[in-house]
Amino acid sequence: MRIGELAAAVGVTTRTVRHYHHLGLLPEPERLGNGYRDYTLRHAVVLARIRRLTELGLGLAEVRDVLAEDAGKDLVEVLTELDEDLAQQEAAIRERRARLRSLLDDEGGLPDEGPVSPELAALFSEVGPMPASPMAAKDREILTLIDTAATPEVRERMIATVGSAFTGPGAAERARAAYALLDDLADADPADPRVDEAARALADCLPRELLPQAGIDQNGIDQDGIDQDDSFLRAFYADFAPAQAEAIRRTMRILTEGRS
Repeated sequence: MRIGELAAAVGVTTRTVRHYHHLGLLPEPERLGNGYRDYTLRHAVVLARIRRLTELGLGLAEVRDVLAEDAGKDLVEVLTELDEDLAQQEAAIRERRARLRSLLDDEGGLPDEGPVSPELAALFSEVGPMPASPMAAKDREILTLIDTAATPEVRERMIATVGSAFTGPGAAERARAAYALLDDLADADPADPRVDEAARALADCLPRELLPQAGIDQNGIDQDGIDQDDSFLRAFYADFAPAQAEAIRRTMRILTEGRS
């Protein structure tokens, strides 16, 4: 058989056959006098076995092990591990579908930030719509980032802490006032006296439990603020206008001094 006939017989492409030759999965056949490869029935049997194994979900490295000499005795073990793998994937898919269904069935609709965890979605719903404030929108984006990247334990602690800050008596009014003060600093100088007012208003909104431990020394805080060696915090501050970033730094100092 020629390569095209072999590929057609097994139901693969000639490119696939050449790829298996390149990987050493399918032995190269002898060549005829005219230079064409001469495939035998044995090549078709091996190629069909490779196809069946890959369709079961084995990677090509695993297929190589199965095809190796005397490795056939390990096929049951390989297939058992594959079955366990597929069961885990199946459970993960069921969980994802259940989450998608809960998002689609939510009468409140998806938040502007897109799909978030059920816990954060419940917090957004409880807090309710915030004013058309760039700072409020940025706050929600940061919460969504933490919600995505944090461990379940950190996420649970964050949502509980933020929830207590934004849903208590008068909390929403204080948050709106702080957002308005920060929005007004978009084009201000970091030395603007309103920076201190905004920092104190924001500190009144935030529980001290939100403050990270990193960067706080025995005196409460280092000289340059808690972002001295933290690349994430440097990127965080860089996302704000200079006066807004300064207000947030002062907020951190106020919270740290209050906790020390």
